[in-house]
Amino acid sequence: MATIYYTGCSLDGFIATPEHSLDWLTSRDIDNDGPMAYPAFRERLGACVMGATTWQWILDHDDDPWGPLPTWVLTHRTFPDAPDSVRFDRDDIPRIHAEMTEAADGKDLWVVGGGELVGQFHDAGLLDEVWIQYAPCTLGGGAPVLPRQVELRLEEVARNRDFACLRHSVVRS
Repeated sequence: MATIYYTGCSLDGFIATPEHSLDWLTSRDIDNDGPMAYPAFRERLGACVMGATTWQWILDHDDDPWGPLPTWVLTHRTFPDAPDSVRFDRDDIPRIHAEMTEAADGKDLWVVGGGELVGQFHDAGLLDEVWIQYAPCTLGGGAPVLPRQVELRLEEVARNRDFACLRHSVVRS
């Protein structure tokens, strides 16, 4: 079991525009059966966690928000009814990680984002891997992929059509 940050990113290091748009990412060509693609990654997962902005983006862009994957949304906001698989909570990262680990039953955990949430998992010593699919564009600003220093070791590199895909392990001190 590993706790993984899996995300798309612009070449200049942003996961979303200042307006929280992902159009620059979702319009790119990718082989869903290719290296490091989302469908195979999703099969590895037993639970995930995300911030309120990510959950709001899913609500705004997905007709069937999320499905059965046990999911924690860390927020102080109130949201409308959600699937039974979604839990709303505050930001006690070690406790939430323990709950996710139990729910995942030996499968991997996904820290969906954003970057600050991922940084909190890193700060608690609970982040194991970072997978980034780099899209061939720059945004000039927006939500940074990780807003703090994190030491990584490159483990794997692949190309999936438009994307340069990198898998890193987190270097622990």
